[in-house]
Amino acid sequence: MRNILPLLEQTAFPPLVRDRTDTLQVNLGYRCNMKCAHCHVAAGPHRTEMMDEQTLALIPQVLQARGIHTLDLTGGAPELHGGFRDLVRQACRLGVRVIDRCNLTVLLEPGQENLAAFLAENRVEVVASLPCYAMENVDRQRGKGSFDKSIVALQQLNRLGYGKPGSELVLNLVYNPQGPRLPPPQAELEAAYRHELKRHFDIEFNQLFALANMPIKRFGDSLVSTGQFHDYMRLLTNNFSAANLTSVMCRNLVSVDWQGYLYDCDFNQQLGLPLSGRGRPHLRELLQRDYAGCPVRVAGHCHGCTAGQGSSCGGALEEQ
Repeated sequence: MRNILPLLEQTAFPPLVRDRTDTLQVNLGYRCNMKCAHCHVAAGPHRTEMMDEQTLALIPQVLQARGIHTLDLTGGAPELHGGFRDLVRQACRLGVRVIDRCNLTVLLEPGQENLAAFLAENRVEVVASLPCYAMENVDRQRGKGSFDKSIVALQQLNRLGYGKPGSELVLNLVYNPQGPRLPPPQAELEAAYRHELKRHFDIEFNQLFALANMPIKRFGDSLVSTGQFHDYMRLLTNNFSAANLTSVMCRNLVSVDWQGYLYDCDFNQQLGLPLSGRGRPHLRELLQRDYAGCPVRVAGHCHGCTAGQGSSCGGALEEQ
């Protein structure tokens, strides 16, 4: 896979400074039961990188030491990590909001039959990837049969109360464009998702997050291979909105890789751009200090978060 960073360093981006950390986003490993075309982590069944027990044990300590109120678990498929459930329980005991970035199909994997019930029991917020409400588009991006499995998983979550009016169990969906284009306005797309999923499958959810595809890893490699990389970067830079700079996730979030090293965001993690500091700052350093006031490491890919209505782990940044 190509090194995309030199291409991104050719594009200027305004400087950013970190605020106090309120979210710890932890990548538990790159193993996944899927191999999606848009994956900026290049996760898949063949990946073996997984967080060890010593690093995992630091997470609850950091949550408590820094007073962090949100633990955002990602991967790969974070649920495939053997320590996932114990970590969730520990975070919940600390009163921390836990988010599981779920690909949905993992709920149907052998050995995960009670995973949905576990998430509900611990009131874990589920952020589920569903690139489209049409089978053809989802299967093209995520593999044949993935749409049907995703629908079964969503219905399972709904039966437990996820996404239902008046329920405390939050189910949010994530949309990614099929190719090198910006997502449409989030509110309009959410209305279409809500109508189609309810009409055809009786599925309900709380919110839709519309995310731009990042020009890194598997998607970035595809752009270069097809000669579309520079056109896509021009699209992002031409649609830059300075209003989104105040809300980008890198100002309040610290991203942790499977080895415990720290980054401003998950995208910087995949590019090997560590949090500012001496060497490669590690999770254990968060036991002693926050990184408020430190500069954010920026490059051309940051335009993916600030183009148009904006894009972050929580969806659009700007109402349109």
